[in-house]
Amino acid sequence: MNDLYVFKVCSECQDMRLDVFLSLEFKDKSRSYIQKIIKDGNAKVNAKVKKSNYKLKTNEEVTVKIPEAIELNIIPQNIPLDILYEDKDVIVVNKSQGMVVHPAPGLYTDTLVNALLYHCKDLSGINGVTRPGIVHRIDKDTSGVLVVAKNDFSHNKLAEQLKDHSMTREYIALTEGVLKNNFGTINAPLDRHPSERIKMAVVTGGREAITHYEVMKLFKQNSLIKCILETGRTHQIRVHMSYIGHPLVGDPVYGYKKQRFNLNGQMLHAHKLGFIHPTKGEYMEFSTPLPDYFSNLVEKLKNNL
Repeated sequence: MNDLYVFKVCSECQDMRLDVFLSLEFKDKSRSYIQKIIKDGNAKVNAKVKKSNYKLKTNEEVTVKIPEAIELNIIPQNIPLDILYEDKDVIVVNKSQGMVVHPAPGLYTDTLVNALLYHCKDLSGINGVTRPGIVHRIDKDTSGVLVVAKNDFSHNKLAEQLKDHSMTREYIALTEGVLKNNFGTINAPLDRHPSERIKMAVVTGGREAITHYEVMKLFKQNSLIKCILETGRTHQIRVHMSYIGHPLVGDPVYGYKKQRFNLNGQMLHAHKLGFIHPTKGEYMEFSTPLPDYFSNLVEKLKNNL
């Protein structure tokens, strides 16, 4: 059965976002789960459906319907994993381009989660049946380093580091055009595109998003850069670089409509990941080289200087 909850907005919650308010009321639910509840119309303010960023007013009544959980059977699959490190608390993997991180409606097989469930039976359950162990993710066509939690304690410790921006996340990207400055910071808020909902965009009033970049190599028509994330919004690097006029090479969503190279996706690699181990308390850092398709393209560009 559906569970119905009713809350009265107190004066201390005046002007608080609806999704933030509900996250405080439902501490056992993830922020993404709360936002889905709102998006699906299962959260109302004074009997009216509102968006996640709606600012609450004192004495308003918030009703929330938690839909009955749907049991899903996520099948473990014997898919090869490039494991960089593993112990009883975490597993660090190098995800290949083309692999989706976790199942979603319409896609319940061939994901990183399917492979992880085959490899190890102990993954954290905080993010539910479709995202066991998944603390953070990278796009399907982005390759690189990910850390996965094997228990809820480790999951919470890693999530805290993501939230306070203390986790090291360094990417290597190939952009269109030649960047004028060797260093730069893009501080532009992100949210869903106002008309194309599958896309993200720089939107006034969106969530804070900060990307630092450094030029590694310049070519005739492209730039190889290192990006360091201060925040981790969906498609952050891809949207930010497109926003300043230098979209990623091969990006089918935010890049040029006509691509010069025959690629399977954006040239973006999660090169380095560093974090404080949840139980050991020591800093650990992992890095992986560019995959062959990426490094081969870089060499090709070097030869055409």
